[in-house]
Amino acid sequence: MSAFEPTPFGIPSDVGGKDLGIFLPIANGGWILSKNKPELDGSYAYNRQCAVLAEEAGFDFIMSMSKFRGYGGETHHWDSSLDPVVLMAALAEVTSKVKCWTTVHTILQNPAVVAKMLATLDQVSKGRAGLNVVTGSYKGEFSQMGAWPEGVDHDARYDLAQEWITAIKRLWKEDSVTMDGKYFQLDECESWPKPEKRPFLVCAGSSQRGMRFTSEEMDAIFLSGADPEELAQASHDAKADAAGIGRYVRTYSMMTIVFGDTDEEAEATAKHYAEGFDEGALHGMMRAYGFLDAEIGKENAFTKKSRSSFMSAYVTGSTQTVIDKLTELFAVAETDGLMLIFPDYLTGIPKFGREVLPVLRERFPGKVKVGNHG
Repeated sequence: MSAFEPTPFGIPSDVGGKDLGIFLPIANGGWILSKNKPELDGSYAYNRQCAVLAEEAGFDFIMSMSKFRGYGGETHHWDSSLDPVVLMAALAEVTSKVKCWTTVHTILQNPAVVAKMLATLDQVSKGRAGLNVVTGSYKGEFSQMGAWPEGVDHDARYDLAQEWITAIKRLWKEDSVTMDGKYFQLDECESWPKPEKRPFLVCAGSSQRGMRFTSEEMDAIFLSGADPEELAQASHDAKADAAGIGRYVRTYSMMTIVFGDTDEEAEATAKHYAEGFDEGALHGMMRAYGFLDAEIGKENAFTKKSRSSFMSAYVTGSTQTVIDKLTELFAVAETDGLMLIFPDYLTGIPKFGREVLPVLRERFPGKVKVGNHG
């Protein structure tokens, strides 16, 4: 039985351990909305260094997002970004162990095109390919290219995604595929070569409809939570939903790590980032999500959280404090993995690899690595 093949009760027989990965900074500015952050140019050269360092440090996977328009502001945040599929193929050539996950938006790419792209990535990476499926919520980003499906609401976009991934999975296995769907039509469509190993599939659909899509089609889900307890509930809900249909999904979260020689130093660094908060970039982000301009400037949960300048949950502290906080996160939330972000990846990845990763491996041992699935 392969690592992600469900038992009759939906639980794989040999799942264990934690999967640690790196969210690559493929766009300028990284994941902090601040004038005071370390400068990241989002270039191939920088991401190549990150990938090599991640492999040397012993991480399980690297992942790239997909972005077609940035948020502007004083820092021109994410105004320049790389194509994630081309990037991951290139990074697969300079690595040999770390899993290479790319991202595709379902409303932008025909499933037959994606089936071939991922089969190619599987071949280049020798079985290390993965796909992060994004159903699309960036109205402003897609409208600029006439690609926003007007009238297709949140749940309908998941209906579209279900057809999309069904078509891709069939194209990876069948000689030809004919499908007359609501969103996609295939007429004796062929796609060769086939992947030798079905790419790992992950998404971040946390709504009820998104979670069911994950339960039915994906191998893992990225979840968000304000604290370990909230994340624990989200993880429990995701696993229970999958178990209800006889499947198992791994649950991951995302975290930015701010190191300091002392806790006080790390906290001072985070405060320095917040003091340089780029308000204009926040407004650009809100517009990209389709928020009404009239809402911009209002203090709500979204804006209050954003004013920390961090675009994800984050922890600050000395090496020991970071170890303790991540240990608590895994112990309480019972999630299966964590995708990491650093203000400066070229110093953060090696430090985490030397000082934190070995301790987490020892505290949360496992029998399998992510990607060893059928």
